Amino acid sequence: MMKSICFKVVNFFVLFLKKMKLDIFALDRIIFCIGKVQISLNRNKYHEVEDLIETEVKIFSQNGEDGIIDYLVHKLKVDKKNFIEIGVGNYRESNTRFLYNRYHPKGLIIDYIDDMKKKVTKHVNFWKGDLRICNQKIDADNILDILNKNCDYEIDFFSIDIDSIDYWIIKKLKNNISKIFVAEYNPVFGAELEVTVPNISGFERSKYHYSYLCYGMSLKALINLMDQKGYYFIGTNLQKINAFFILKEFKKEVFFKNIKIKSLDNYTNSNIRDSRDINNNLNFLSGNNKFKEIKDCEVINLKDNKNELVKLKDLI
Repeated sequence: MMKSICFKVVNFFVLFLKKMKLDIFALDRIIFCIGKVQISLNRNKYHEVEDLIETEVKIFSQNGEDGIIDYLVHKLKVDKKNFIEIGVGNYRESNTRFLYNRYHPKGLIIDYIDDMKKKVTKHVNFWKGDLRICNQKIDADNILDILNKNCDYEIDFFSIDIDSIDYWIIKKLKNNISKIFVAEYNPVFGAELEVTVPNISGFERSKYHYSYLCYGMSLKALINLMDQKGYYFIGTNLQKINAFFILKEFKKEVFFKNIKIKSLDNYTNSNIRDSRDINNNLNFLSGNNKFKEIKDCEVINLKDNKNELVKLKDLI
């Protein structure tokens, strides 16, 4: 009965908003206020969380990352909440937008799109905080120079999601760069493979393989790399595409003693079906069919530091 009532209330509210024909800024303000209330309610159970997905709340993030980030920031008692995010588009959907709108810290966002500053400033109170916008295509060769020129503050939260050569960019970052780190991984590669796409300048997911399924790195490769960088794995989002890491100085047994880390199979069986056929039409491949579609793609095998270029099918 209660669920039915809640559904009717939410449905009524959505219809009301549509009839009001609010502009984007006004609508986002309402979403922001509702999100703050939901996160405030969630904080009452932070002491008993066993899996990050229990904390998910979608406000301005693509999925439920806003809630996860608040949980991690709250548990670590992060004060300033300064951030860097690579791969933000026009900033309407991103991992750090709620952090900026809520706390107005120092932040650097990096992407390469037309009129980026004009598009970004539509979605934030630009004057309230120190948000720095870098409209530049990044790669493993220029990432350190970009950060040195644009970031002169201590970083609390770092996020990267560019569907590309993320592994090679992370590899170039200095160790212990932030307290919290989130990176996208490719669940199609499965739980056992330690692979990434080659370090190709100008890599584009859509051009490397028509299916859009061969990009980024496997979760195991990411976890191993982050371990070298000074972090431990704390879980993923519900969609199983973003992995979260905590700086090792914040010991898990102290700050996240209730979090239970499962086998990697549990974090790579994603149900996302965004694959495309040779004609660029969505074909909604599921399960092992996604891997079969890209079995002839070349990747870098990182296992045992081999760093060899191989076809995926030769690794299974």
